[in-house]
Amino acid sequence: MGLLATASVAIDGSKFKAVNNRDKNFTRGKVERRRTQLEESVARYLAQLDTADRQEPSETLELKKTRIKERLENLTVEMAKLAAIEKQVLASPDQQISFTDPDSRSMATSGRGSGVVGYNVQTAVDTENHLIVAHEVTTSGSDRSQLANIARQAKAVLEADTLDVVADRGYFKGEEILACEQSGITVTLPKPMTSGAKASGRFGKQDFAYLPDEDVYRCPAGEKLKYYYTNEEDGQKLRNYWTNACKTCPLKSKCTPSPQRRIKRWVHEDVLERAQARLDKNPNAMRTRRETVEHPFGTLKMRMGATHFLCVTLPKVATEMALCVLGYNLTRVLNIVGMKPLLAAVRA
Repeated sequence: MGLLATASVAIDGSKFKAVNNRDKNFTRGKVERRRTQLEESVARYLAQLDTADRQEPSETLELKKTRIKERLENLTVEMAKLAAIEKQVLASPDQQISFTDPDSRSMATSGRGSGVVGYNVQTAVDTENHLIVAHEVTTSGSDRSQLANIARQAKAVLEADTLDVVADRGYFKGEEILACEQSGITVTLPKPMTSGAKASGRFGKQDFAYLPDEDVYRCPAGEKLKYYYTNEEDGQKLRNYWTNACKTCPLKSKCTPSPQRRIKRWVHEDVLERAQARLDKNPNAMRTRRETVEHPFGTLKMRMGATHFLCVTLPKVATEMALCVLGYNLTRVLNIVGMKPLLAAVRA
């Protein structure tokens, strides 16, 4: 119908609640916190029992002691259950179990200190007509390793030679951006500000200009940091640059407390620099992303209701999500072209 003629999508992920509630989900941290609570309760009841033993016997006191002993027995049972749950948690690959829906996972949400037991749904939404081009239900609570996968799916659906993608800073990962570029996918997204130096009021890496012709960095004081050696950290090959002029530099207090300011450069850093350059040229890209990809999530969740998914286990949840996406897309096409052209296209 010509509604997906533009090879441009916005990618985002959102947490959808599973049937499994939070009380039926256990992580290693949750088990430890629960054990601490139970131990505190046991200590409190034992103290109450000691206090009762020092008082004059009475019928009321005996009833109180009986209730305390019953609660202690219940706590002992709870401790035994918790020990059994802990064994299952430690045996799980990600040290987490859910009892109602075994595939659902505890995930942090955008609200501070909040979370949900559910799934992380990834979508690629067409920037022109806001149709969901590709989607996938995942059990990963993070978006950082999802970019290349969902972008490739969108590119395959659109049958495009190249694809423009816009995403938020939660997807920023060098390896993912490199994989996209190697697949003919151009990504525009902001880089998270994680520099400890910048947070402390000192110069950040972005204040050092890389000069590709000389393979050096120019610092804010005008000195050039040259390349010395390459090492590997977290699977990335990093080139290390520094200068010996730091000791006498008048800006040293604004730069580093160490004898030298060193800059590390990933061997594929140029890929990240091109992504940043695209964002600098198109400052409205993030607004386009937000207006494109967030509305479909809101519509889907409103239609699915407060508990979102009704099925359990990943294959069934994925099927349920696919049906919901199909319903959303059909409604969207109906709003764009009307009933008769839609029915004609379905019959064709």
